[in-house]
Amino acid sequence: MKKLIVLFALALSSFGYSQIEDPVKWETSVEKISETEYKLISKASIEAGWHLYSQSVPEDGPIPTSFTYDDANGAFKIIGNTSEEEGHTVDDPVFQMKIKFFENSAVFEQKIEVLGDKTTVEGFVEFMVCNDEKCLPPTEIDLVFKLSKDANGDVATSKTETLESTQGSEPSDASEKGESKKGLWAIFFIAFFSGFAALLTPCVFPMIPMTVSFFTKQSKNKAAGIKNAIIYGICIIVIYVLLGTAVTGIFGADALNALATNVWFNIIFFLLLVIFAVSFLGAFEIMLPNSWANKVDSQADRGGLIGIFFMALALAIVSFSCTGPIVGTLLVEAASKGGLAPIIGMLGFSLAIALPFALFAAFPGWLNSLPKSGGWLNTVKVVLGFLELALAFKFLSQADLVLQAHLLEREVFLAIWIAIFGALAFYLFGKIRLPHDSPLTHISVGRLSLGLLVLAFTIYMIPGLWGAPLNLISAFPPPQEYSESPYGVGFTKVGGGSASAHHDNLPDGAHLLAPHDILAFNDYNKGLAYAKKIGKPVMIDFTGWACVNCRKMEQNVWPKPEVLKILKNDVVLISLYVDDKRKLEADEIVDSKLKPGKKLKYIGQKWSELQTIRYKANSQPFYVLMDHDEENLIDPVAYTPNVDEYLTWLKTGVSKFKH
Repeated sequence: MKKLIVLFALALSSFGYSQIEDPVKWETSVEKISETEYKLISKASIEAGWHLYSQSVPEDGPIPTSFTYDDANGAFKIIGNTSEEEGHTVDDPVFQMKIKFFENSAVFEQKIEVLGDKTTVEGFVEFMVCNDEKCLPPTEIDLVFKLSKDANGDVATSKTETLESTQGSEPSDASEKGESKKGLWAIFFIAFFSGFAALLTPCVFPMIPMTVSFFTKQSKNKAAGIKNAIIYGICIIVIYVLLGTAVTGIFGADALNALATNVWFNIIFFLLLVIFAVSFLGAFEIMLPNSWANKVDSQADRGGLIGIFFMALALAIVSFSCTGPIVGTLLVEAASKGGLAPIIGMLGFSLAIALPFALFAAFPGWLNSLPKSGGWLNTVKVVLGFLELALAFKFLSQADLVLQAHLLEREVFLAIWIAIFGALAFYLFGKIRLPHDSPLTHISVGRLSLGLLVLAFTIYMIPGLWGAPLNLISAFPPPQEYSESPYGVGFTKVGGGSASAHHDNLPDGAHLLAPHDILAFNDYNKGLAYAKKIGKPVMIDFTGWACVNCRKMEQNVWPKPEVLKILKNDVVLISLYVDDKRKLEADEIVDSKLKPGKKLKYIGQKWSELQTIRYKANSQPFYVLMDHDEENLIDPVAYTPNVDEYLTWLKTGVSKFKH
């Protein structure tokens, strides 16, 4: 029972895939009592909101704090037990029992009697911390107590970090925060432009003049009409932001992004987006029950702020057949990033929807400049349907990559996209008509321009079938090595190097990473052994099959001549896929150090735990340069799209290697 509760509590924290939380710092000091007796003091500094458990907790409770001291074969004697402060005893919301714990700080003391010339005492503390929502895995920290006196006769103190290996943790955290901010801005702008696209659909666009005219005519004066229209726009924003908040609240702020590499998550949303796309193409309409719209519409007659709110809600319900697929797609994409992304996405989307209502209410003369409703609105809807269909295969591709099923390899993916965008080009040129299209007597300049742009994009993708890198869409198709013919027909390998010359005589466990023939290992021990054999530093590449930024680095940064030269000649590359779902051999299955009671059954779990424990990071890509003693040559880096910056990191790290 105890293990089940602990595992459940740990599961709440394990979903946070975007960061490593480290709420406790330890500091050690020594107080001299007599010539032979000392007091070993361990002080824990605890971040606000977290609590550290006592050394004594009820059965079926959390992991207690425990201290172990190495007596160095009898060099000192432990006197009594480790004492602790009074602390707090409350009903713990996670374990649902009365438990003693400490907040902000905790001090533990242990008396010892030194029997010889011992000047340093070593030990370790094992502890577990929780907040009101989750617990972190039990952590074991080394402690060092220095008994020697300094020049002033005072006992020296020493500080012990919360993790033994903290190299690279600060740069990683900083880069993750920077990438998180960039990711949220990207979600906002994508959602904002998606909102404008939704405006141009048959369900929403005709509502603009109707709604604005209603407010201006029903209001006592122009100022009141403008005020009501602005409130109406704010209500639209509130409704959609509440939707994003609900998604975040139900699934957790960081839980959803852990699903990004989940096979079933990707397959389910592939099917969902296909349904959305088919709906947009005109096969059927996705509509909420009419009774909902009728009930909400009846509330809109109440007037005042409540009436305006229900008018906005009625718009959301009535226009669902057009906005629903777009909102659903946005929530899927935002959910895969986790955190506040669903809320930010809905803010951007609703802002674009609400803005025209406020602007046209303030300047009603602009209504005359709006184009009339017509067949062009359905064209917008169909175009969005083609885009939804193309995006759907990205999710299916991620599931295939994680499973390593090789059912949707690069050539197949590109062939599907070429077919989709080719059909879209024919549609825009008027060669294909769908159920709700109006007769097309001529092609407008705008439609022709968009058709030519889509056709050019389609032609651009065709060489990808023969090995072209396609840098413009590098984040979408599978990587080039995940294909039927990694090098393509007539593809010329770039970047000279020793690896290129030994295709038939590769080291044990090595392969050539297409398309540039970078010698790579997917096994840590084999790669390290080979590096020692040939006298080169190791570059660990923590990556993932479903990692978009990993593909961007491999296809946009690694192929640059100077970078490629180093990767091929100056380092031994070890690529560890943290989402590899292939099972470990029976003799390789071990207990997890992060999740007590769990076994590491998959290859990806093994590499993910290695990254988390050793480097205090769990985002990908994550690059480490180390020597043969497994010591870092330079602080690790994460996603680094700037070629010069990445090249500088490589050169600096390699220059510090001493064979």
